[in-house]
Amino acid sequence: MKPLQELVRPNIWKLAPYSNARNEYNGGAAHVFLDANENPYNKPFNRYPDPLQHDLKDRLSKLKHIPANNIFLGNGSDEAIDLCYRVFCRPQTDNVVAIAPTYGMYKVCADINNVEYRGVELDENFQITADRLLKVCDRNTKLIWFCSPNNPTGNNIYRDEIIKTIRAFSGIVIVDEAYSDFSSQQPLRSELANYPNLIVLNTMSKAWGCAAIRLGMAFASSEIIDLFNKVKYPYNINLLTQQHAIEALKDTFEVGKWVTTLLQERTRMLQAFAMLPQCEKVYPTDANFFLAKMTDAQAIYGYLVEKGIIVRNRTHIILCNNCLRITIGTKGENNELLAALRQL
Repeated sequence: MKPLQELVRPNIWKLAPYSNARNEYNGGAAHVFLDANENPYNKPFNRYPDPLQHDLKDRLSKLKHIPANNIFLGNGSDEAIDLCYRVFCRPQTDNVVAIAPTYGMYKVCADINNVEYRGVELDENFQITADRLLKVCDRNTKLIWFCSPNNPTGNNIYRDEIIKTIRAFSGIVIVDEAYSDFSSQQPLRSELANYPNLIVLNTMSKAWGCAAIRLGMAFASSEIIDLFNKVKYPYNINLLTQQHAIEALKDTFEVGKWVTTLLQERTRMLQAFAMLPQCEKVYPTDANFFLAKMTDAQAIYGYLVEKGIIVRNRTHIILCNNCLRITIGTKGENNELLAALRQL
Protein backbone atom coordinates (compact mmCIF):
# COMPACT_ATOMS: atom_id res chain seq x y z
CA MET A 1 0.00 0.00 0.00
CA LYS A 2 1.18 3.53 -0.77
CA PRO A 3 1.40 5.95 2.17
CA LEU A 4 -2.10 7.16 2.95
CA GLN A 5 -1.22 10.76 2.20
CA GLU A 6 -0.35 9.78 -1.39
CA LEU A 7 -3.75 8.14 -1.86
CA VAL A 8 -5.90 10.92 -0.41
CA ARG A 9 -6.87 13.92 -2.53
CA PRO A 10 -4.52 16.77 -1.55
CA ASN A 11 -7.37 19.17 -0.76
CA ILE A 12 -8.98 16.57 1.53
CA TRP A 13 -5.71 15.87 3.34
CA LYS A 14 -5.37 19.62 4.05
CA LEU A 15 -9.08 20.12 4.79
CA ALA A 16 -10.00 21.80 8.05
CA PRO A 17 -13.30 20.11 8.94
CA TYR A 18 -16.35 22.03 10.09
CA SER A 19 -16.17 22.42 13.84
CA ASN A 20 -19.63 21.92 15.32
CA ALA A 21 -20.63 22.88 18.84
CA ARG A 22 -20.87 19.30 20.09
CA ASN A 23 -17.38 18.44 18.90
CA GLU A 24 -15.88 21.52 20.54
CA TYR A 25 -17.42 20.65 23.91
CA ASN A 26 -15.38 17.95 25.66
CA GLY A 27 -15.90 18.79 29.30
CA GLY A 28 -17.59 16.91 32.13
CA ALA A 29 -21.30 16.58 32.76
CA ALA A 30 -23.28 19.57 31.52
CA HIS A 31 -26.93 20.51 31.84
CA VAL A 32 -27.16 24.00 30.29
CA PHE A 33 -26.48 24.08 26.56
CA LEU A 34 -26.30 27.57 25.08
CA ASP A 35 -23.69 26.86 22.42
CA ALA A 36 -25.48 25.59 19.29
CA ASN A 37 -28.30 28.08 18.71
CA GLU A 38 -30.87 25.38 19.48
CA ASN A 39 -34.43 26.00 20.64
CA PRO A 40 -34.57 25.13 24.38
CA TYR A 41 -38.06 23.64 23.99
CA ASN A 42 -39.41 20.39 22.44
CA LYS A 43 -36.97 17.99 24.09
CA PRO A 44 -35.31 15.70 23.04
CA PHE A 45 -35.72 16.67 19.40
CA ASN A 46 -34.52 20.24 19.92
CA ARG A 47 -30.91 19.11 20.37
CA TYR A 48 -28.48 18.12 17.63
CA PRO A 49 -27.61 14.41 17.72
CA ASP A 50 -24.21 13.06 18.69
CA PRO A 51 -22.14 13.79 15.54
CA LEU A 52 -19.95 10.70 16.07
CA GLN A 53 -22.67 8.36 17.43
CA HIS A 54 -20.57 7.18 20.38
CA ASP A 55 -23.24 5.08 22.15
CA LEU A 56 -24.27 3.32 18.96
CA LYS A 57 -20.68 2.64 17.94
CA ASP A 58 -19.94 1.17 21.37
CA ARG A 59 -22.78 -1.32 20.92
CA LEU A 60 -21.73 -2.16 17.37
CA SER A 61 -18.14 -2.60 18.54
CA LYS A 62 -19.18 -5.34 20.95
CA LEU A 63 -21.39 -7.04 18.35
CA LYS A 64 -19.01 -6.85 15.39
CA HIS A 65 -15.80 -7.28 17.44
CA ILE A 66 -14.36 -4.11 15.90
CA PRO A 67 -12.94 -1.21 17.96
CA ALA A 68 -15.23 1.82 17.94
CA ASN A 69 -12.53 4.03 16.38
CA ASN A 70 -12.51 1.67 13.38
CA ILE A 71 -16.24 2.25 12.68
CA PHE A 72 -17.86 4.91 10.50
CA LEU A 73 -21.63 5.23 10.39
CA GLY A 74 -23.35 6.67 7.35
CA ASN A 75 -26.75 7.50 5.93
CA GLY A 76 -26.98 4.04 4.39
CA SER A 77 -23.92 2.34 2.91
CA ASP A 78 -24.30 4.75 0.00
CA GLU A 79 -22.82 7.58 2.07
CA ALA A 80 -19.69 5.53 2.76
CA ILE A 81 -19.49 4.58 -0.93
CA ASP A 82 -19.65 8.23 -1.95
CA LEU A 83 -17.06 9.20 0.67
CA CYS A 84 -14.57 6.75 -0.81
CA TYR A 85 -14.67 8.79 -4.02
CA ARG A 86 -14.66 12.17 -2.29
CA VAL A 87 -11.70 11.27 -0.08
CA PHE A 88 -9.48 9.33 -2.48
CA CYS A 89 -10.36 10.12 -6.10
CA ARG A 90 -9.41 13.26 -8.01
CA PRO A 91 -12.16 14.09 -10.55
CA GLN A 92 -11.17 13.67 -14.22
CA THR A 93 -7.81 12.19 -13.16
CA ASP A 94 -8.19 9.04 -11.06
CA ASN A 95 -10.05 5.83 -11.83
CA VAL A 96 -11.54 2.87 -9.99
CA VAL A 97 -11.87 -0.83 -10.87
CA ALA A 98 -14.81 -3.07 -10.02
CA ILE A 99 -16.26 -6.47 -10.82
CA ALA A 100 -19.15 -6.60 -13.31
CA PRO A 101 -21.99 -7.07 -12.76
CA THR A 102 -22.24 -5.68 -9.25
CA TYR A 103 -24.11 -3.13 -7.11
CA GLY A 104 -24.95 -0.16 -9.31
CA MET A 105 -24.17 2.61 -6.81
CA TYR A 106 -20.43 2.13 -7.22
CA LYS A 107 -20.69 3.37 -10.80
CA VAL A 108 -23.34 5.99 -10.06
CA CYS A 109 -21.09 7.55 -7.41
CA ALA A 110 -18.14 7.39 -9.83
CA ASP A 111 -20.18 9.26 -12.43
CA ILE A 112 -21.36 11.85 -9.90
CA ASN A 113 -17.78 12.46 -8.80
CA ASN A 114 -16.49 12.50 -12.39
CA VAL A 115 -14.19 9.52 -11.84
CA GLU A 116 -13.51 6.88 -14.51
CA TYR A 117 -15.10 3.51 -13.68
CA ARG A 118 -13.57 0.31 -15.10
CA GLY A 119 -15.77 -2.78 -14.84
CA VAL A 120 -14.11 -6.19 -15.20
CA GLU A 121 -16.51 -8.90 -16.33
CA LEU A 122 -16.94 -11.95 -14.10
CA ASP A 123 -16.52 -15.42 -15.61
CA GLU A 124 -19.32 -17.93 -16.29
CA ASN A 125 -19.34 -18.86 -12.59
CA PHE A 126 -19.58 -15.20 -11.56
CA GLN A 127 -15.99 -15.26 -10.24
CA ILE A 128 -12.89 -13.14 -10.81
CA THR A 129 -9.15 -13.45 -10.24
CA ALA A 130 -6.88 -10.88 -8.67
CA ASP A 131 -4.68 -10.95 -11.77
CA ARG A 132 -7.55 -9.94 -14.06
CA LEU A 133 -8.48 -7.02 -11.84
CA LEU A 134 -4.93 -5.82 -11.34
CA LYS A 135 -4.25 -6.01 -15.08
CA VAL A 136 -6.63 -3.09 -15.75
CA CYS A 137 -5.17 -0.92 -12.97
CA ASP A 138 -2.70 1.86 -13.60
CA ARG A 139 -0.93 4.50 -11.51
CA ASN A 140 -4.16 6.50 -11.22
CA THR A 141 -6.30 3.60 -9.97
CA LYS A 142 -7.25 4.52 -6.41
CA LEU A 143 -10.01 2.02 -5.53
CA ILE A 144 -10.98 -1.57 -6.28
CA TRP A 145 -14.57 -2.57 -5.49
CA PHE A 146 -15.83 -6.00 -4.42
CA CYS A 147 -19.32 -6.96 -3.33
CA SER A 148 -19.38 -10.34 -1.59
CA PRO A 149 -21.91 -11.89 -1.55
CA ASN A 150 -22.31 -10.07 -4.83
CA ASN A 151 -25.41 -8.23 -5.98
CA PRO A 152 -27.09 -9.25 -8.31
CA THR A 153 -25.40 -12.65 -8.67
CA GLY A 154 -25.78 -13.71 -5.02
CA ASN A 155 -22.52 -15.65 -4.70
CA ASN A 156 -19.45 -15.04 -2.57
CA ILE A 157 -16.43 -13.91 -4.54
CA TYR A 158 -13.52 -16.24 -3.81
CA ARG A 159 -12.00 -14.99 -0.56
CA ASP A 160 -8.46 -15.95 -1.57
CA GLU A 161 -8.70 -13.80 -4.69
CA ILE A 162 -9.96 -10.82 -2.68
CA ILE A 163 -7.06 -11.18 -0.23
CA LYS A 164 -4.56 -11.52 -3.10
CA THR A 165 -5.95 -8.28 -4.52
CA ILE A 166 -5.67 -6.48 -1.17
CA ARG A 167 -2.05 -7.60 -0.76
CA ALA A 168 -0.99 -6.73 -4.31
CA PHE A 169 -2.83 -3.45 -4.84
CA SER A 170 -1.16 -0.20 -3.77
CA GLY A 171 -4.47 1.62 -3.34
CA ILE A 172 -7.67 1.05 -1.36
CA VAL A 173 -9.79 -2.13 -1.63
CA ILE A 174 -13.44 -1.90 -0.58
CA VAL A 175 -15.39 -5.09 0.18
CA ASP A 176 -19.15 -4.59 0.52
CA GLU A 177 -20.47 -7.26 2.89
CA ALA A 178 -24.10 -6.10 2.99
CA TYR A 179 -25.31 -9.72 2.70
CA SER A 180 -22.63 -11.41 4.81
CA ASP A 181 -25.12 -12.38 7.55
CA PHE A 182 -26.66 -14.88 5.11
CA SER A 183 -23.30 -16.43 4.20
CA SER A 184 -21.19 -19.03 5.97
CA GLN A 185 -17.99 -17.33 4.79
CA GLN A 186 -16.00 -15.49 7.48
CA PRO A 187 -16.45 -11.71 7.10
CA LEU A 188 -13.35 -9.84 5.99
CA ARG A 189 -13.88 -7.22 8.69
CA SER A 190 -12.02 -9.67 10.95
CA GLU A 191 -8.91 -9.03 8.81
CA LEU A 192 -8.77 -5.24 9.23
CA ALA A 193 -5.70 -5.32 11.48
CA ASN A 194 -3.77 -7.14 8.76
CA TYR A 195 -4.68 -4.86 5.86
CA PRO A 196 -4.51 -1.06 6.34
CA ASN A 197 -5.80 -0.53 2.78
CA LEU A 198 -9.04 -2.48 3.39
CA ILE A 199 -12.47 -0.92 3.89
CA VAL A 200 -15.39 -3.25 4.68
CA LEU A 201 -18.99 -2.08 4.30
CA ASN A 202 -22.00 -3.42 6.17
CA THR A 203 -25.58 -2.32 6.78
CA MET A 204 -28.62 -2.54 9.04
CA SER A 205 -30.88 -2.87 5.98
CA LYS A 206 -30.67 -6.61 5.31
CA ALA A 207 -30.44 -9.16 8.14
CA TRP A 208 -31.46 -6.58 10.73
CA GLY A 209 -34.63 -5.62 8.84
CA CYS A 210 -33.97 -1.89 9.26
CA ALA A 211 -33.82 -0.58 5.70
CA ALA A 212 -36.11 2.33 6.61
CA ILE A 213 -33.71 3.86 9.15
CA ARG A 214 -30.87 4.14 6.58
CA LEU A 215 -27.85 3.11 8.62
CA GLY A 216 -24.72 1.89 6.90
CA MET A 217 -21.32 1.02 8.33
CA ALA A 218 -17.73 1.19 7.16
CA PHE A 219 -14.97 -0.65 9.02
CA ALA A 220 -11.42 0.49 8.34
CA SER A 221 -8.19 1.71 9.94
CA SER A 222 -8.66 4.57 12.39
CA GLU A 223 -6.77 6.83 9.95
CA ILE A 224 -9.30 6.18 7.17
CA ILE A 225 -12.21 6.56 9.60
CA ASP A 226 -10.80 9.94 10.68
CA LEU A 227 -10.76 11.04 7.04
CA PHE A 228 -14.38 9.96 6.57
CA ASN A 229 -15.38 11.85 9.72
CA LYS A 230 -13.55 14.93 8.46
CA VAL A 231 -15.44 14.97 5.16
CA LYS A 232 -18.94 13.81 6.21
CA TYR A 233 -21.69 16.29 7.03
CA PRO A 234 -21.60 17.18 10.75
CA TYR A 235 -24.82 15.48 11.90
CA ASN A 236 -25.23 12.79 9.25
CA ILE A 237 -27.06 10.27 11.48
CA ASN A 238 -30.22 11.68 13.05
CA LEU A 239 -31.36 11.00 16.60
CA LEU A 240 -34.27 8.74 15.61
CA THR A 241 -31.99 6.49 13.57
CA GLN A 242 -29.46 6.26 16.39
CA GLN A 243 -32.16 5.44 18.95
CA HIS A 244 -33.86 2.82 16.77
CA ALA A 245 -30.55 1.16 15.90
CA ILE A 246 -29.58 0.91 19.57
CA GLU A 247 -32.93 -0.75 20.35
CA ALA A 248 -32.62 -3.12 17.39
CA LEU A 249 -29.14 -4.22 18.44
CA LYS A 250 -30.50 -5.42 21.78
CA ASP A 251 -32.49 -8.22 20.10
CA THR A 252 -29.84 -10.35 18.41
CA PHE A 253 -31.80 -13.51 19.17
CA GLU A 254 -34.78 -12.37 17.09
CA VAL A 255 -32.52 -11.38 14.20
CA GLY A 256 -30.89 -14.79 14.36
CA LYS A 257 -34.32 -16.40 14.03
CA TRP A 258 -35.09 -14.25 10.99
CA VAL A 259 -31.84 -15.26 9.31
CA THR A 260 -32.40 -18.97 10.04
CA THR A 261 -35.94 -18.80 8.64
CA LEU A 262 -34.79 -16.95 5.53
CA LEU A 263 -32.05 -19.48 4.88
CA GLN A 264 -34.58 -22.32 5.16
CA GLU A 265 -36.89 -20.52 2.75
CA ARG A 266 -33.96 -19.86 0.43
CA THR A 267 -33.28 -23.59 0.15
CA ARG A 268 -36.95 -24.30 -0.52
CA MET A 269 -37.23 -21.55 -3.15
CA LEU A 270 -34.12 -22.65 -5.03
CA GLN A 271 -35.50 -26.18 -5.28
CA ALA A 272 -38.98 -24.99 -6.28
CA PHE A 273 -37.70 -22.58 -8.92
CA ALA A 274 -35.51 -25.26 -10.48
CA MET A 275 -38.66 -27.25 -11.22
CA LEU A 276 -40.57 -24.43 -12.93
CA PRO A 277 -40.90 -24.87 -16.70
CA GLN A 278 -40.15 -21.16 -17.19
CA CYS A 279 -36.85 -21.43 -15.31
CA GLU A 280 -33.75 -22.47 -17.23
CA LYS A 281 -31.22 -22.13 -14.41
CA VAL A 282 -31.03 -21.18 -10.75
CA TYR A 283 -27.66 -19.78 -9.73
CA PRO A 284 -26.04 -20.65 -6.37
CA THR A 285 -26.44 -17.94 -3.75
CA ASP A 286 -24.99 -16.90 -0.40
CA ALA A 287 -27.39 -13.98 0.07
CA ASN A 288 -31.07 -13.41 0.93
CA PHE A 289 -31.90 -13.45 -2.80
CA PHE A 290 -31.12 -15.56 -5.84
CA LEU A 291 -30.72 -15.07 -9.57
CA ALA A 292 -32.79 -17.20 -11.93
CA LYS A 293 -32.43 -17.43 -15.71
CA MET A 294 -35.90 -17.54 -17.27
CA THR A 295 -37.27 -18.31 -20.71
CA ASP A 296 -38.51 -14.72 -21.12
CA ALA A 297 -37.67 -12.55 -18.11
CA GLN A 298 -39.34 -9.41 -19.48
CA ALA A 299 -42.67 -11.11 -20.13
CA ILE A 300 -42.63 -12.97 -16.81
CA TYR A 301 -41.76 -9.77 -14.95
CA GLY A 302 -44.71 -8.00 -16.59
CA TYR A 303 -47.04 -10.87 -15.74
CA LEU A 304 -45.97 -10.79 -12.08
CA VAL A 305 -46.46 -7.02 -11.90
CA GLU A 306 -50.06 -7.51 -13.04
CA LYS A 307 -50.46 -9.99 -10.18
CA GLY A 308 -49.11 -7.41 -7.72
CA ILE A 309 -45.85 -9.34 -7.21
CA ILE A 310 -42.66 -7.34 -7.70
CA VAL A 311 -39.31 -9.00 -8.39
CA ARG A 312 -36.24 -7.40 -10.00
CA ASN A 313 -35.77 -7.72 -13.74
CA ARG A 314 -32.01 -7.90 -14.38
CA THR A 315 -32.17 -8.92 -18.04
CA HIS A 316 -30.40 -5.76 -19.25
CA ILE A 317 -27.46 -6.19 -16.87
CA ILE A 318 -24.22 -7.68 -18.22
CA LEU A 319 -24.14 -11.52 -17.88
CA CYS A 320 -27.75 -11.49 -16.62
CA ASN A 321 -29.71 -11.81 -19.85
CA ASN A 322 -33.22 -13.15 -19.17
CA CYS A 323 -32.56 -13.19 -15.43
CA LEU A 324 -34.85 -12.25 -12.56
CA ARG A 325 -33.51 -11.50 -9.10
CA ILE A 326 -35.81 -12.88 -6.41
CA THR A 327 -35.65 -11.68 -2.80
CA ILE A 328 -36.55 -14.30 -0.19
CA GLY A 329 -39.77 -13.18 1.50
CA THR A 330 -42.04 -14.73 4.09
CA LYS A 331 -43.30 -18.23 3.44
CA GLY A 332 -46.66 -16.79 2.41
CA GLU A 333 -45.10 -14.29 -0.01
CA ASN A 334 -42.88 -16.98 -1.51
CA ASN A 335 -45.86 -19.30 -1.95
CA GLU A 336 -47.79 -16.55 -3.71
CA LEU A 337 -44.94 -16.06 -6.15
CA LEU A 338 -44.65 -19.78 -6.85
CA ALA A 339 -48.40 -20.14 -7.31
CA ALA A 340 -48.47 -17.31 -9.82
CA LEU A 341 -45.61 -18.80 -11.84
CA ARG A 342 -47.20 -22.25 -11.81
CA GLN A 343 -50.33 -20.75 -13.33
CA LEU A 344 -48.40 -19.09 -16.13
